[in-house]
Amino acid sequence: MSDNYDAIIIGAGIIGAAIGYELAKQGKKTLNVDMLPASGYGSTSNSCAIIRVYYSTLDGCAMAYDGYFYWKNWAEYLNAEESENLAAFHETGNLVMKTEMNDGMRGTLAHLDTLDIPYEHMTGEEIVEKYPFYDLSCFAPAKTLNDPAFGEPTGGSIEGGVFFPNGGYISDPQLATQNIQHAAERVGAEFLFNRRVIEIPTKDNRVQGVLLDDGRRIEAPVVVNVAGPHSSQITEMVGAGKDMRISTKALRQEVTHVPVPEGVDYASTALVWSDSDAAVYARPEVGNNILIGSEDPPCDSHQFVDPDDYDQNFTDQWTVQAQRFAQRLPALGIPSTLKGCVDLYDVTEDWIPLYDRTCVDGFYLACGSSGNQFKNAPVAGKAMAELIGACEAGRDHDAEATRYKLEHLDHRIDLATFSRLREINQDSSFSVLG
Repeated sequence: MSDNYDAIIIGAGIIGAAIGYELAKQGKKTLNVDMLPASGYGSTSNSCAIIRVYYSTLDGCAMAYDGYFYWKNWAEYLNAEESENLAAFHETGNLVMKTEMNDGMRGTLAHLDTLDIPYEHMTGEEIVEKYPFYDLSCFAPAKTLNDPAFGEPTGGSIEGGVFFPNGGYISDPQLATQNIQHAAERVGAEFLFNRRVIEIPTKDNRVQGVLLDDGRRIEAPVVVNVAGPHSSQITEMVGAGKDMRISTKALRQEVTHVPVPEGVDYASTALVWSDSDAAVYARPEVGNNILIGSEDPPCDSHQFVDPDDYDQNFTDQWTVQAQRFAQRLPALGIPSTLKGCVDLYDVTEDWIPLYDRTCVDGFYLACGSSGNQFKNAPVAGKAMAELIGACEAGRDHDAEATRYKLEHLDHRIDLATFSRLREINQDSSFSVLG
């Protein structure tokens, strides 16, 4: 490897790999540096990797719909070789329950109508006819296990839902990241693993590259912080946080893994399910299993942690997620052996990511993306490459934000939506839904 690059990307998760890929396609000499042994080895590997088009903001929906087409045509996006082992996109579609908490999806559907993104309304009767194993009783508001009213219906039933055909999930997010790494390497990008950045030297308010934990100094006029749960440490390292109105923190999360109930024909009809009444989302998993995550209701405490020192054991959160989904799927059994994962999200105050420059020239952010941005990785890579190119060519992005033209729909994303200088976006779901 060289001691000189056009850009160094700190992190080789799904978004870091995508940024390296897009910059390399522009002819830039790039290096992704990651403290872990392989690309996608960190929090990306434990992502539920759901592909969906519904977000709380117009640009979030647009970005996700554009991203869907890259997953749909994955080999084409990668310019993959015929023999390459590629991650599979399971296009099951997504079903979101209409609830009081999401206002019947009215705000999101208004964005989708503006963008001409397809969806279908389903009545409660139609849902039960298609998925007879579900109970649509209302249980909201969400409760903790120690609440005596936990699991008791609160009256009425779910009125219906919205089906989104353009969605599903990736069963192997780490393989997907490695696919992008290999695509990036084919166009000249380099990756360095098992090395930690310990310093980011600057001169005249411009980054000079990075210093690694083995003593090597690698020079570059551009450094991109895509360090996931460690992003706040990297930002602090270079002193780039002094003007930021939005910050990032490492948030501990658990994902529950349970087998499909015996006698339930789940595999043939299963899809990605989002349910703010039960306060969980779920998707099929290989081997006739179900993954269940929390939609972060107010009663669930947020555990912000040191990303290098946190409890990796399951807690009552594992059980409460399983029990909440069991409210909807009564035949669900709770196994004695707990399976799933405990990992970290990198989140902002409003759960909308940072795709931005900083007050330190040449230092860029692609942070706060955990939980809801996996699906957007190809678009984020392209948008960040355009933003970096514009800023390095002299554009004052803070005064006049870059607008990225999407490739699969007639819309330009205003990257001010993802600015470090923005106010907290009150339109956000303030949850993993973004």
